[in-house]
Amino acid sequence: MLIGKREFEKSARWTRIALPALLLANVGIAVASNLNFLNDTPMSYIKKPDMMSLKSALVEVLNTRKDGETSRWTNEGTGNSVHIDAAMTPESTSREGEKTCRRVSVILTAKGQSMDLHPEFCATGKTDWTLRKR
Repeated sequence: MLIGKREFEKSARWTRIALPALLLANVGIAVASNLNFLNDTPMSYIKKPDMMSLKSALVEVLNTRKDGETSRWTNEGTGNSVHIDAAMTPESTSREGEKTCRRVSVILTAKGQSMDLHPEFCATGKTDWTLRKR
């Protein structure tokens, strides 16, 4: 089938516009798919009741556990169908005047995936632990 010059120019113009758009769309999909690993992290399965229970357990660890002493937590009884557990171990404790700061290793596990977090909390009492910003 022969096409005229005008049809050829329209086709070429469409190709110049459409081809880069298609390539960019595919690159966008590829970039987005590279972040899919975040969908299966233990944090993605934590619901509000889990978080409240985990925070309570973490305060207990901060208040009562010695450096190197591990405490276990599970989300059993929170209503979440995904089993989540955590191992929380104070790594170090320091004092800055009236303030006590503790770095804690928190290993969260859910659906065969795990996350290793190392937050640091500071407090002037036993109930007001706050995350130290870095």
